Amino acid sequence: MSENTGVDLRLDEAGLAAELPRPAHLQDQIQDVPFRPVQFRDDDLPTALERAADWLRRVESWLGEPVDVIAIHLDYDDADGSPYYEVKLLCNDEDLAGAPVALRAAQEGAPG
Repeated sequence: MSENTGVDLRLDEAGLAAELPRPAHLQDQIQDVPFRPVQFRDDDLPTALERAADWLRRVESWLGEPVDVIAIHLDYDDADGSPYYEVKLLCNDEDLAGAPVALRAAQEGAPG
């Protein structure tokens, strides 16, 4: 039995609100974005950036190619008592799922 939250979302097949205004020009579009944020949070920005860089190096070594990162987002809170920096890398879902690794393994195992 599903819980009724009282929120009625009318979504199209792309998962966008049906009422969302679309770009008027034919060359403009709302793209389907298969990217996932990977977050690094610390009270020191250089430390958060270093951890993000270290993670990218390790993932690229495992993946065997550069990670597809579409954007880097920085957020911060400089309030007294709880300052933080949050670095988010928007990464391709297929890369994080290991698709390039699996594809290479399949190609290496295929009779040639």
